[in-house]
Amino acid sequence: QIGNSQKPLIDNISIPIEYYQYKDSIENDIQQADIVISHAGAGTILQALEAHKPLLVVVNEKLMNNHQLEIANEMEQHGYLFHCTCSKLATTLKQFVNHTFKQYEKGDPLLFGQYLNQIMS
Repeated sequence: QIGNSQKPLIDNISIPIEYYQYKDSIENDIQQADIVISHAGAGTILQALEAHKPLLVVVNEKLMNNHQLEIANEMEQHGYLFHCTCSKLATTLKQFVNHTFKQYEKGDPLLFGQYLNQIMS
């Protein structure tokens, strides 16, 4: 999903790449993908990891108070993904293709509520 960005130049690329401006849901695209290359938004990261897809996150260096970099660093340190900037994408892809990532297990959102009930009782 490229939003309002310029269309990527993909004429001389030997692998199939699909893109579009906007879509209501990218869940089906993630399910069908062999790998996911994404921005570092928390929702997209969780969507790809919950689908158990190898994930390469490209961090937007221009953001102030870069929460994208923080979440990407943390998830990479735990072995769930690789992250890079646009300038390091080609180099990181070479490492990425042969790497085995830790499988992300979705948390149980009810546990926090149960914990609160327990300590408030």
